[in-house]
Amino acid sequence: MMERNSDFFKAMLEQGHAHTPRLSWQATTPAEHAAWRRRFRARLGQVVGRMPERVPLEVEWDEKVEEPGFTRHKIYVRTEANYWSPAFLFVPKGQRLPAPALVCLHGHSGIYPYIREGTEAQKEMGRTHELDYAPFFAEHGYVTIAPIVRGWNETKVNIDPHESGCQRMVMDACLMGQTPVGLRCWDASRLVDFLQTQEYVEPGRIGVAGLSGGGFVGLYWAALEPRVKVAMIAGFYCTMVDSLYSIYHCLCNCVPGVLEWGEMREIAALIAPRPLLAISGKQDEIFPIEATMRAYADLEPVYALLGAKGNLDHDWFDGPHAWSNRKTLPFLAKHLPLRG
Repeated sequence: MMERNSDFFKAMLEQGHAHTPRLSWQATTPAEHAAWRRRFRARLGQVVGRMPERVPLEVEWDEKVEEPGFTRHKIYVRTEANYWSPAFLFVPKGQRLPAPALVCLHGHSGIYPYIREGTEAQKEMGRTHELDYAPFFAEHGYVTIAPIVRGWNETKVNIDPHESGCQRMVMDACLMGQTPVGLRCWDASRLVDFLQTQEYVEPGRIGVAGLSGGGFVGLYWAALEPRVKVAMIAGFYCTMVDSLYSIYHCLCNCVPGVLEWGEMREIAALIAPRPLLAISGKQDEIFPIEATMRAYADLEPVYALLGAKGNLDHDWFDGPHAWSNRKTLPFLAKHLPLRG
């Protein structure tokens, strides 16, 4: 007789670990991959939800700050009828322009540690966890743009300060047939629309960099947005079952129904054969490194099948849930090189 169980979490964990996604990647030829890709890309588009109606591109320029290695602009890009995405634009100095651009997505610390601003504690977090990749890459010659992700900082001004902006986003978006990640991907794509109008940007050479929640958006966005030519995803690529499903995370990481159809490997397989760098700390407690390594090993056959083994790389660094620049500049030099 089966032992009686009334622990719902135990039951869900057993279900998750026994689950095989319905569109798990199993291609043996490039043609089979292409057929699978069409099916899974369509399904992923459905689960991330309805996108906003497109509006004409409008931009408002706010503050301008001169730094030794770059000029930083604060701008607002209208991404839908009644929403303007705030973003920090970094234009490098001393670099031959136009240059490639990187959309730099922040995580659940908010924007300030990622742009070397905020309180002393926020600045220290930015230094110790290498969160300042937007100004860092600008200092190394890339145009970068760091949006304030919906639900954070000034984008949640009308929400009780004790309430998570992500919590409200999940509730409101899902009730409207949308998801936070879908809306955040939409904003990132509208920022690309903006970047492609700027004379100092090479319009066909744009990539993404993101840590944690930024890695979450970056992974989905690169899978859905063909204009993303290079992806650097930190502190997120793993298996859903061993991270989001099993360990407490912000509710905004929930994409209803996605695990029914595919794991993170399947989402990353939509990026292939475009270059992808997976970055993870060996002491990351919310994205376990053992599961990350398994997910990476499961992704390698996709790139091999497409003749692109050299486009997939990883950095398993000795650290916590953080960014690492040990491999980023060589990776960019190989796959998104500066021309001057």
